[in-house]
Amino acid sequence: MIVVDHLTKTFSVSRQQRREMGPGFKGTSIDALRDISFTCQPGRIFTLLGPNGAGKTTALRLIATIMRPSSGSITVAGFDVMKHSVEVRKRMGFLTGNTGLYDRLTPGELIAYYADLYGMDRKIFARRKDELFTLLGIHEFAGRRIGKLSSGMKQKVSIARTIIHDPQVVVFDEPTAALDVITSRHIIQLIKTCRESGKTVIFSTHRMGEVSLLSDDLAIIHNGGLIFNGTYKDFENQMQTRSVEDEFVRLVEAA
Repeated sequence: MIVVDHLTKTFSVSRQQRREMGPGFKGTSIDALRDISFTCQPGRIFTLLGPNGAGKTTALRLIATIMRPSSGSITVAGFDVMKHSVEVRKRMGFLTGNTGLYDRLTPGELIAYYADLYGMDRKIFARRKDELFTLLGIHEFAGRRIGKLSSGMKQKVSIARTIIHDPQVVVFDEPTAALDVITSRHIIQLIKTCRESGKTVIFSTHRMGEVSLLSDDLAIIHNGGLIFNGTYKDFENQMQTRSVEDEFVRLVEAA
């Protein structure tokens, strides 16, 4: 479970950044997130939706202990991200769009390296690796150097690396961005598999088709604040337009 309670993240703004923001900006800081609260339950997929710059990635990085909140609290699998960050990381898999891979290693070598970092039992690792490589279609290029792989292949390796240790909580930040349809389908199936195994899943996306396909719960974030937070059925029941995309635009424009 993930519990986000009255979370705020404020960044200081340098003199150069203030100039870049134009004469209309007068402050010395900016709130990337403002007093947001939500809960992600095990066995459900929680979707975080919002336009570029809304604060989605900041929220996910705070949950993943990469950044520290300015105020408020986050607990992951019962552990406070500020007080017990190591315990949180043991129980979490975090996939972000700008995570690099080691080009000189093969997918098999890379996954084995991360399994060793997590202290995985060798038999459990072998079984888990085979399951993930089969699900994601990695076996066919498992022996090639990562630097020679396509972007879709690299994304599959990133996902395998993210969940090789079978974490309780999985955070996906734009997992299908810039991927082809076939690779996206593999990743969507993996997200569903995580839900079916009782994991807590939170993911962000720009693809409205994924929202309707995967979401059990949904939060829409705009300018650092939540403008919707509820179940996906609640979202459908309050829709005033014909499509998820149109309703998303309506809510953002109204905010």
